[in-house]
Amino acid sequence: MMHRILDTMWGQANALFAPFRRRRWVDLLLVAAAFGMLYGLILLGHEWTALQRPQIQVDLSPLALPKYTFFSMMRGLAAYALSFVFTLIYAYWAAKDARAERLLIPLLDILQSIPVLTFLMPLLLVMVALFPHSNVGLEITAILTIFTGQVWNMTFSLYHSLKSVPSEFHEAGTVYRFNWWQRFKWIELPFATTGLAWNSMMSMAGGWFFLMINESLTVGDKDFRLPGLGSYMSVAVEQGNGRAQIYAILAMILMIVFLDQVLWRPIVVWAQRFKVEDTVQSEAPSSWFLDFVRRSRLIRWWDLWLARRRRIRAHRLRHRAGERTGTRRAEQVAPWMALGALGVVTTLLLVGTVGIYHLLAHLPGKAWIRLLKADALSLSRVMISMGIGVAWALPAGLAIGLSDRLSRIFQPVVQVAASFPAPMLFPTVIALLATLKVGLGWGSIVLMLLGTQWYILFNVIAGASAIPSDLREVATSFNFGRWQRFKELYFPAIFPYLITGCLTAAGGAWNASIVSEYVSLKGYTLQTFGLGAIVSQATADKDFALLAASTLVLAGTVVLFNRMVWKPLYRLASTRYSLSK
Repeated sequence: MMHRILDTMWGQANALFAPFRRRRWVDLLLVAAAFGMLYGLILLGHEWTALQRPQIQVDLSPLALPKYTFFSMMRGLAAYALSFVFTLIYAYWAAKDARAERLLIPLLDILQSIPVLTFLMPLLLVMVALFPHSNVGLEITAILTIFTGQVWNMTFSLYHSLKSVPSEFHEAGTVYRFNWWQRFKWIELPFATTGLAWNSMMSMAGGWFFLMINESLTVGDKDFRLPGLGSYMSVAVEQGNGRAQIYAILAMILMIVFLDQVLWRPIVVWAQRFKVEDTVQSEAPSSWFLDFVRRSRLIRWWDLWLARRRRIRAHRLRHRAGERTGTRRAEQVAPWMALGALGVVTTLLLVGTVGIYHLLAHLPGKAWIRLLKADALSLSRVMISMGIGVAWALPAGLAIGLSDRLSRIFQPVVQVAASFPAPMLFPTVIALLATLKVGLGWGSIVLMLLGTQWYILFNVIAGASAIPSDLREVATSFNFGRWQRFKELYFPAIFPYLITGCLTAAGGAWNASIVSEYVSLKGYTLQTFGLGAIVSQATADKDFALLAASTLVLAGTVVLFNRMVWKPLYRLASTRYSLSK
């Protein structure tokens, strides 16, 4: 009898403390992951402070891949952190300052379209000169190069969202007497979160496009390689080591899936709380990792501590004298600070203009005519690649964004496809084009498409996922057909996101032109006439005058296209196709 009683009590005790034991294992796993991350950061710190060497021996064994993959992943995350800070400052400044907007938005168009190779070599030379005795300069160069592949898409997304905040939200901020920071924190940034989350995924994917170039930097006869997945890939391709190439592809896929499940999927699920709608979704998105972390007692204690700190701070602010006066003083100083920053940017542009003028003073007129012809050909290829991208990404993005089930299935697949360094596929694509007897003139459009279509797809997915479910229910109530639903609801709702996607895709196409119109494979080089090919050839020949001239022609094309096409479309998106109007 006593034995049965003890068994019953033991079973009840097990049932009572089982959740705590499960949480203990969650806490232990999180602590172990934290120590693993700390160890990896220590290894990365040793690599940064190591003695600079013109070339490293890349180990092609599979055992070296975890360390190389971690190094590349941390460079990408560091570049993303820098991109996120830049996005918050630049997009907010452009959206709130009408004077600065006239300069900052065209400048953003130019910056996102300038090919990486035009500034990679000068940046590398400067960083190597600043840090001659360590790898800090090389690491900063790699991170900044990845940064240039990430930041523009995020900045355009946040800028558009800040310009599209519904007027009733602004009125609510006025009623509650929010200052600029409270308005940004509680109204504008939450409204922009969905689009920013999806565009952050796309930006991270875009940063991997030139991974093989970022970690295998060459200046003259010096080959500056950084240990990472990109250098592993480049050495495997140079040596024709097929097994190592397969290992690199598998490592790349695992890294992308890991980031998707541990970082991006939880962010997308968390961002759903900021979705603007009046009804509750019938099928809420979920993330196994987010659910796993929420079971941790350490995370719960941390949340309670933060909540307590926020309550204490709010209590202090309520009893602090002159708080509103201090806020008004900051709001009065901010325009002068913005004006000063705008003056600095304008001065730098003027200094750069003078330097380019002296560099181009002796360039013959025939070279300019040749550049304009090449620019027209490259522009036509950019437009064709964008048209093909819209043709398939629009329906695919709508299908994925409107269905959480499809989003769970295809989000990792799209992440892998978008994040995979397209130059690794160029030998296969070139061989296929040769089999089909298609020249590089048309083939470069296919190569451009590998780097542009994903910007359109991710923005369409973001727009579709942000459509309020109550509007979809209205369409169902009125028995809208498939075409009518697309015409009256889906297309108007995603139109602002589609314009952002096409704009950033155009910048990505111009950037991809340098590797799609000038393809250097082992033993031979293929090229077709175009502005991207001229940029690549000028970089290889160290012809800085021709490089500056081609960049100037490209910048002029982008500014003209922005004035004639993108600016009217953005105006249309913010008026006729805005949910706030």
